[in-house]
Amino acid sequence: MQEEIFELTTACEEYVEPINRLLAQLSSSPVVFTRKELQAIVDAPTTHLFLLRVDGAIVGMITLGCYLAPTGCKYWIEDVVVDAAMRGRAYGRRLVEFVVDFASEKGDGVLMLTSKPARVAANALYRTVGFQPKETNVYRMTLSREDE
Repeated sequence: MQEEIFELTTACEEYVEPINRLLAQLSSSPVVFTRKELQAIVDAPTTHLFLLRVDGAIVGMITLGCYLAPTGCKYWIEDVVVDAAMRGRAYGRRLVEFVVDFASEKGDGVLMLTSKPARVAANALYRTVGFQPKETNVYRMTLSREDE
């Protein structure tokens, strides 16, 4: 099997469908991802979207966001997903380790992620890679513009 993890640096239409397919497996209420959103991600200097290609097919993805805060550089892992048909082959681990190495090369900081407790395999993976649970509350607020 030929596999490759790569960062998307151009907003090619060919990646929109595979990303939508993966997002549908990640969330029970997935968003419809468009080329416009892909272009915004590619253009954002603090967002890095990585895809996993195996034998020519996109079968996984992971996103890394980074920002500076008064307490230091923060890196966040988001939207980690491997196609259901390809799970159990350590592709999730490879994606996470790839992003850990990528962030480490950027410099000092704290790398964080969130994961639902029900995602038992994902939580086990994060611990074995070196992440430690942080006792904190995560709050969420959905924002939307009035004119949309």
